[in-house]
Amino acid sequence: MKYIGIIPARYASTRFPAKPLAILGGKTVIERVYTQVKDTVDYAAVATDDQRIYDTVTAFGGNAIMTSTDCKSGTDRCWQAFSMLENYDNTESTIIINIQGDEPFIQPQQIESLKQCFADPTVDIATLVKPFTPADGLEAIENPNSPKVVVNRKMEAMYFSRSVIPYIRGKEREQWPCLHTYYKHIGLYAYRANILREITQLPQSTLELAESLEQLRWLENGYKIKVGTTDIETIGIDTPADLERAEQYLKTH
Repeated sequence: MKYIGIIPARYASTRFPAKPLAILGGKTVIERVYTQVKDTVDYAAVATDDQRIYDTVTAFGGNAIMTSTDCKSGTDRCWQAFSMLENYDNTESTIIINIQGDEPFIQPQQIESLKQCFADPTVDIATLVKPFTPADGLEAIENPNSPKVVVNRKMEAMYFSRSVIPYIRGKEREQWPCLHTYYKHIGLYAYRANILREITQLPQSTLELAESLEQLRWLENGYKIKVGTTDIETIGIDTPADLERAEQYLKTH
């Protein structure tokens, strides 16, 4: 199998415009993401609709693909970028990994965990989760910006939600983290190329619109999502305040 890492990166962002070009520890955020993943895949590229990001990536020696401004999601941008590559076929033997462009601390072993999911030839889509621990507390689990995942015994996703699921009846909410393993969704996806083509053609679903989580569209249409696990905490850059925290993290690690 061939593994292609695509890093969607937009310039426009409501909460943090130009965040891929923000400086973190002397380098842009997008360069840090690219550097972390480029050696874990057969080919890596940043997919963007902005010339400034494109020029920045090529300037540090990375691969960049200019995509349309009409892409509605990172998944759509991944497919468009992949379809522009000439040396890879869009069959089940090619795995495309969708890597968030605002995760500068993503670790190679997290990419490897995703890749291991495809040792099972029946897996079409995979994603990553991190177990919440009791030390994280209920507040972390209740954070709607940290989607939760319910999995079955085969470690396949049953549902994603911004709410705390499951609801533990008859117990005080403060006890819930000690009574059940809740899983935080890490927004990292991998798809077989033929499946990525299929899911980008699906219309938005009611559950997706309700939770604002596009992976629910795939579940509603009958696709299975294999779940890999990681114990590594990621630090996404969504706001300028996140960038400040990331700067402090970089100084201490």
